[in-house]
Amino acid sequence: MKAKLSFIFFCLLLSAHLSPLSAQVGQPRTDLAIGINGGFVMNRVSFKPSIKQSFKNGMTFGLTARYTCEKYFGMICAFQTEINYTQSGWKEKTETGLPAYQRTIHYMQMPLLAHLGFGRERGGVKGFLVIGPQLGFCIGECVRDGERYNFSYQLVGGKDQHELNVQRKFEYGITGGLGMDVSTKKGHHFVLEGRYFYGLSDIFSNSKKDPFSRSANSTIFVKVSYLFDVVKTNDFR
Repeated sequence: MKAKLSFIFFCLLLSAHLSPLSAQVGQPRTDLAIGINGGFVMNRVSFKPSIKQSFKNGMTFGLTARYTCEKYFGMICAFQTEINYTQSGWKEKTETGLPAYQRTIHYMQMPLLAHLGFGRERGGVKGFLVIGPQLGFCIGECVRDGERYNFSYQLVGGKDQHELNVQRKFEYGITGGLGMDVSTKKGHHFVLEGRYFYGLSDIFSNSKKDPFSRSANSTIFVKVSYLFDVVKTNDFR
């Protein structure tokens, strides 16, 4: 319950910051850039009781849209959203040297980000911070259990977490990170960033009769993006 209240409060703060603020003093912008992104993912599931894990590697890719609305005392303020496919899940550690149990959980994700930059808006380098809520939906899962493979989404195994399908397909949490945007004067952007996602929702039910009181994704992203301006301010400084 506390996690849900924290998430709602964070969303309200973000929406208040990103809403049109006519009372603020700043240099207005009307820049819209769109493009593609892709990268590398390292994911773990935070189980309580805990399970020995190493990071499970995966990939992510999707579409990005960024709307720049204002330059405020040198800070370039924008709103960014994405629609991404991401491979999450977990990989268990073994002490026998045998192949480990792995589960890949496939998500469609939508981060809603405040994008705060410092540097050159066009024709140079800009560093930035992104932070905001992220929503996701599980579209499928598959298991590698030692040498056994199953891609029909009927999971196998002998432990509680192995026997359970994803019970809560909708996920939410908070994501944020740092990055660098190298742009040309014509409005092409080459972006490199690192990002972290902290899940506030669980993938399994967490009542007293269930095996886990917590089972949330925790993800590190390393991403590259290519964006190009489709609408841009021509008279900015």
